[in-house]
Amino acid sequence: MIETERLILRELDEEDFSAVHAYGSDPEVVEYLPWGPNTAQVTQDFIERNLERAAAEPRLEFVFAVVPKETDEPVGSVGIYLPSADAHLAMLGYAYGKPAWGKGYATEAALAMVAMGFDMLGLKRIWASCDPDNTGSVGVLRKCGMTLEGQLRREQNIRGALRDSMIWGILELEWRTFLERSNR
Repeated sequence: MIETERLILRELDEEDFSAVHAYGSDPEVVEYLPWGPNTAQVTQDFIERNLERAAAEPRLEFVFAVVPKETDEPVGSVGIYLPSADAHLAMLGYAYGKPAWGKGYATEAALAMVAMGFDMLGLKRIWASCDPDNTGSVGVLRKCGMTLEGQLRREQNIRGALRDSMIWGILELEWRTFLERSNR
């Protein structure tokens, strides 16, 4: 579990089904994502897969429910995904229901996950991708100190439409500098 000023990031569990399904099945939430809108079975599979991966040794995926302290109900999820046990890098990903949009939860949770990646997992690089039209996600990645590294053209097939992907990244040294500047 990770605690921030306003959020608790905790393991997903079976009781989170309704909240996860509410955002995972919303066409607006998944507009720029390669998955969804989820059926009930896909949401159940997602939760079960994350429970299994949370218990894996070594653990390569850290996906957490994002829960505002005042509600105790998940508003989204955030995760870091390592490609292998000896990896020095990981991918950051997240999804949030519309009621959480514009409240800074995505940025707050992403910052906590990036900190976890560098401080607890010993990573040297964290990256993320997003659709160029997803201005909310672009803002989150910028606020996390990430740099736009490039754009892959027509890289994602999103429900039959080929879409570009912007690749963002931050190195451990850049993160330390970002933190120093943020604390001034």
